[in-house]
This record gives sequence, structure tokens and C-alpha cells, in this order.
Amino acid sequence: MTTPAENELPDLFFEVSKRMRRNQAAHLAPLGLTPAQARALRSIVRADGPMRMVDLATQLDVVPRTVTTVIDALEAAGLVRRTADPANRRSTLLEPTDAGRAVRARITEARRHAAAEVFAPLSPDQRATLGALLAQLRDPAEPESPAPKLDGEQAR
Repeated sequence: MTTPAENELPDLFFEVSKRMRRNQAAHLAPLGLTPAQARALRSIVRADGPMRMVDLATQLDVVPRTVTTVIDALEAAGLVRRTADPANRRSTLLEPTDAGRAVRARITEARRHAAAEVFAPLSPDQRATLGALLAQLRDPAEPESPAPKLDGEQAR
């Protein structure tokens, strides 16, 4: 196997990222979710309590209007509920419903299967090396989030 030239790395990385997104979208479709909705639901479920919509927008690095559209769909599906923030009547709080918590587990499984398909051509040693390399490239300002391991096993 030939090693890609350094100037090819950004294109290769982008192509693999696109493949991961397409694969995840395909695995999330049977759940009736888009990747953006799944990402928002994961954040809401992981929160230590009700989450303000503006905080979700900040966490997802999107404009608040985008969050509104995503939450509209999640609320219509019965996965989250909105309540008024008693501390600030202009703010809305988000909480997962029981159905939202149940779907969160299915999202994790769908993402794990999607990743396993993409990384299947790699040996266990190659997946470990790739994981270590990607960890080195992670933005130190970004909080680490629990994610499936590259070999398809659940993160500890």
C-alpha cells in the first residue's frame, strides 16, 4: 500500500468523514432521525438536568434558529419536551422524555454499527493506531465526549 502524500491527507480525511456521515445517516434513518437530531438528543440526554436551548446551540456550535428546527422535530416525535425556564422567562429548557432516553441507546448502537462498517477494512492494530493518531489531533479546547471505539467495542 502506498502512503498518501501530505497534501492528499486533507482530502482523504474529508472523504472518510463524508463516508462516516453518510453511513451514520443511513443507520439513523430507521429511527426516524437525522444526524443533527441524534446529536442534539445525545446532548440533552447526557445533560445533568434540563438544558437551556441556547446552551445546546452553543454546545453543538450552531445558531439558535437551527436548534429550534431540530427541537421542533424531536418534540413532535415525543423524544424531548420544552418547558419555560423559571429563572428566565425568555429562555426554554429541554428535557428528554422516557422515549427519548430509550432512543438514545438505539442511536449509540446505530453509530457503533456505522463506524464498524467504515473501519472494517482495518486490522485491530491499525484501528488502535488510527485512534491514537486522531486523539493527538483532537482540539484541546473541545471537551472529550464518550464515543464508540474504532474497533466497534463500546467505550469504557
